[in-house]
Amino acid sequence: MERVFVDTDIILDLLAQREPFYPYAAALFSKADEGKLKVFVSALSFANLNYILSKQYTADQARKKLLQFKTLVSVLPVSDKTVDLALSSNFKDFEDGLQYYTAVEHSVPILLTRNVKDYKTANMIVLTAEQFIKSK
Repeated sequence: MERVFVDTDIILDLLAQREPFYPYAAALFSKADEGKLKVFVSALSFANLNYILSKQYTADQARKKLLQFKTLVSVLPVSDKTVDLALSSNFKDFEDGLQYYTAVEHSVPILLTRNVKDYKTANMIVLTAEQFIKSK
């Protein structure tokens, strides 16, 4: 089964139904729900998502969305080594470095994000959800 790591921005596209990105995020996570794709996310994403969603929804609504979403993904830890790698990296955005090295540390070969340009030094396949869905 194909394995992908998904950055927070694509998850937010799904949970907050952000247009015009929502249809591709929904298609991506539908594949996970159907057992056609193994999706990994970092624990950091859940913290970021709870914070962001709590501004758009009540705290209870945000948590319910995250609880439902969690059934679709496998959550990977952000380790001490991951933090060291991100701190020592050339990533301008520290959070991007954490996401990238979480995927690297767990040997996930594809990273999906809306900010492909932020991962130009990546040694893995980096695509948008739209590019990934259209390639299937």
